Amino acid sequence: MLARCCRTATNHVRVISRRNVAVVDGHFYVPSSCVNYYSNAAASTAASAAPDPVEDTSSAKPNVNLNKMFWAAPHSLALPADSSQRIEEPNFEGVKRFILRLMLFYSKQSKSIRGANVIYRRVVSQADRPPIYDVFSIEKTFKTTFSLLVLHMWLVLRRLKEEGNEGVELGQYLYEVYNHDVELRVSKAGVNLLLSKWMKDLEKIFYGNIVAYDAAMLPEAKLDELQNVIWRNVFSDDGSSKAPPSVALNPVQAMARYVRLQSTCLSLTDKEAIFSGNFMFTPLESTKS
Repeated sequence: MLARCCRTATNHVRVISRRNVAVVDGHFYVPSSCVNYYSNAAASTAASAAPDPVEDTSSAKPNVNLNKMFWAAPHSLALPADSSQRIEEPNFEGVKRFILRLMLFYSKQSKSIRGANVIYRRVVSQADRPPIYDVFSIEKTFKTTFSLLVLHMWLVLRRLKEEGNEGVELGQYLYEVYNHDVELRVSKAGVNLLLSKWMKDLEKIFYGNIVAYDAAMLPEAKLDELQNVIWRNVFSDDGSSKAPPSVALNPVQAMARYVRLQSTCLSLTDKEAIFSGNFMFTPLESTKS
């Protein structure tokens, strides 16, 4: 069984070291086999989780001023009670409810599985849509989509850890939904042979990225550590450069602000909204300069 995603950074390090992830100067890098895979993978793959509907306000890419973005005061990301994007638990009555109870539809495990699916839908809606690529000037490839999925998974898992063991358990269900989706993406990218090998490599990258993000958010971390980790994990083709070049510094710094803002906003979002998936990351669809 896969290791629990929401353990402490120490546990993550232990898991990764057993699986021989490359570690240089305390940083985690993508295995060369995955770099080659990324370069040959299809540029776009469909997610198994259906993304949330978003109004198409413009067919053109938005003109953005990254220097002015993501400085706003953090706030709760919970969806309002009258939001059309809320997903509520079905409330059956009478015989149907009795039968569903016998089938354990209302058991804690069943509710957690449903909640994990909704949460992952929010992750996919943010990481798999054009706006985030347009705003940060990222080419949409399998590698970048996977990196953004991991980044937003980490943000949610980090929030779930704040709820103790209950959050850790939900995080495990969420990881299983994510892992199934990634397996489908890899298959649709044309990898049918040695699928288990690619999944193991991607699992190493997942855990390595999480450890790096956790370390970058520690109080004792350097001020530029988060942006350097984001550069290696999201923007860089092979992770060989420890810091972004000057030409890429602006979008990398903006994404670092975005990540810190989302992390704080998630912490301000109540437990019920987080566990039910009734929250939404900061929308980027209509971002204008």
